[in-house]
Amino acid sequence: MLIERDRSFLLIVDVQERLLPAMAAPEPTLRNATILLKAAGRLGVPVLASEQYPKGLGRTVSALAKLLPLGAVFEKVSFSCLGDDGLADRIASLGRNQAVVCGIEAHVCVLQTALALANNGYEAFVVRDAVTSRAPMSVETAVARFQKSGVEVVTTEMVAFEWLTRAATDEFKDVSRLIR
Repeated sequence: MLIERDRSFLLIVDVQERLLPAMAAPEPTLRNATILLKAAGRLGVPVLASEQYPKGLGRTVSALAKLLPLGAVFEKVSFSCLGDDGLADRIASLGRNQAVVCGIEAHVCVLQTALALANNGYEAFVVRDAVTSRAPMSVETAVARFQKSGVEVVTTEMVAFEWLTRAATDEFKDVSRLIR
């Protein structure tokens, strides 16, 4: 199954000020989440972001926060984004059945969110090069679990080019520049 821009939304999970620096290789995750966010904005794909207990872990990192649409950020204390009624209701209100998920930590909040989405009828896609955890082994274990649970594991470029569907357009030029 392909990711379709008219059926999908981007969900950025807990890429926060005090959490990101503690992750293994945080730079690729931040870079690729930024690419996804910019591509979604250019292509009209709705974007939501969660913040796990921001009082303790800080807000969404500024590199992403400045690109997020107004009203896109939801605070939560549940590990799964669907465990928070406000965010779960907002996701449902989008009327889209494909969720593209990135963020941290892969084996906790991203995992529980992706599995909950899949269990609630969404086609869930986790962007492998835009997720991380404190320990690389935790990421690999989460990826194995995604695959066994019917959650698709994809890359940033897969998402961008599946959203595009074709070359030789202004959108293609704009989005392909993000990836170079």
